[in-house]
Amino acid sequence: MELRIDRQALVPVVQQIVDALNCWLRCNEVSPGARLPSVRQIARINLLSQATVIEACERLVAQGVLVSRHGSGFFVAAAQPMTQTQPDTSWFEGAQIKQGPRLCELKLGCGGLPESWRETDDLSYAIREVSRTDMAGLFNYSTPLGLPALRLQILKRLQQLDIKADDSRVLTTAGASQGLDLIVRTLFKPGDCVVVESPGYPLLFDLLRLHGIRMLEVPRTPCGPDVIALQALLLKHQPRGLFINSFYQNPTGSSLTLTVAQRVLQLAKTHGVLIIEDDVYADLHGSPGTRLAALDDSVIYVSSYSKTLSSSLRVGFVVAGAEQIARLAQVKMISSMGASRFCESVLACLLANGAYRKLVQRQRQRLNSDRMAALQLLEDADWEVFGKPLGGLFIWARSRMTDYAGVRTQAQRFGVLLSSTTAFSPGGVANDWQRINVAYACDPRARAFFQATAPDRPQAF
Repeated sequence: MELRIDRQALVPVVQQIVDALNCWLRCNEVSPGARLPSVRQIARINLLSQATVIEACERLVAQGVLVSRHGSGFFVAAAQPMTQTQPDTSWFEGAQIKQGPRLCELKLGCGGLPESWRETDDLSYAIREVSRTDMAGLFNYSTPLGLPALRLQILKRLQQLDIKADDSRVLTTAGASQGLDLIVRTLFKPGDCVVVESPGYPLLFDLLRLHGIRMLEVPRTPCGPDVIALQALLLKHQPRGLFINSFYQNPTGSSLTLTVAQRVLQLAKTHGVLIIEDDVYADLHGSPGTRLAALDDSVIYVSSYSKTLSSSLRVGFVVAGAEQIARLAQVKMISSMGASRFCESVLACLLANGAYRKLVQRQRQRLNSDRMAALQLLEDADWEVFGKPLGGLFIWARSRMTDYAGVRTQAQRFGVLLSSTTAFSPGGVANDWQRINVAYACDPRARAFFQATAPDRPQAF
């Protein structure tokens, strides 16, 4: 029984063992009355102390999952009747909604960081600090453009990215999702057509459909959008906008090169196309690079802190022209009465005291390590990889097996949840490419899954 214990995580080891044992029991559908492997065996295989394993098992006894028999070890308890409270299965974009993830499944295509990576100490301190010093932050609305202290920190960050902006050009939002929603509903109208990347971001596709916006697909290459195909689309359809990722595109992990970025800007200017640059993974990129908004101040720039800090503490922002920001702010106040002042105050505190900067540095280091290991796993399994990204969360890859239904069966066998086959296509076209989150790819379940799909291994479906 190999458990996935992350000794860098802030989740206590005992709780990780509890979670892993729960997962193992569910994924293997262990029958009531079955004997658990001995404490000594579990401890030896996973390099744990026996006392730690015993404590975890005793917690499962208290939860009614296991029963203890003196001198015989731990056994699976009789099945408990279902309660109205269901386990939290943490939905993510790209999941197969009809099936939905089970508690024990590894969400290999998840769009964020694992819960075990989340660091609570600095966040807890900032929450206490805001509660102690900013009563307005607890009870009042934020301003239409957002908390001034936060916008000041955002301007400092934009300066580091070579994006020119002043106070009148920055609007805070409830994550990048609200920013994109405000842009679509304010700057476009039903029947307009826009260019989107394929493969691309599923929730953007859903948002555009919701507002009656027609989508034109431009293929994404490892260097950015296919500029020849983009030029053809602009000539033929005269779209009003282009939605594009700059760094670590979702789902391919690819980034814009300078040559492609300059050509995209040239085409957009020639054909009067508004560019919306989604850069939600900006803080996971620590080296110089190419951003459209840094090359042309007419580009609308969208980013967020939700991916790195907390999906629940939703704070993002939009950078655009002053007149555009004023229109977006008006719609923001009409539709939601603004963003959360409390969340904005907490984030401003973390940015000002340097805690957020140190957090993302640690995340980059861990992601770099896991990405190298994941790419090696995929190479050993003879998977085809799109572009071999140098940063970010995602790898876009597919097995070379021709029986892709068999690949998905293997994933289920090892407790791995793959992304939907159609989620990342604007037109809903099925394909066999998978978004792989590198922070999940080194889990033993993922390793076993990749190994099982290697071409020189016998397949057991």
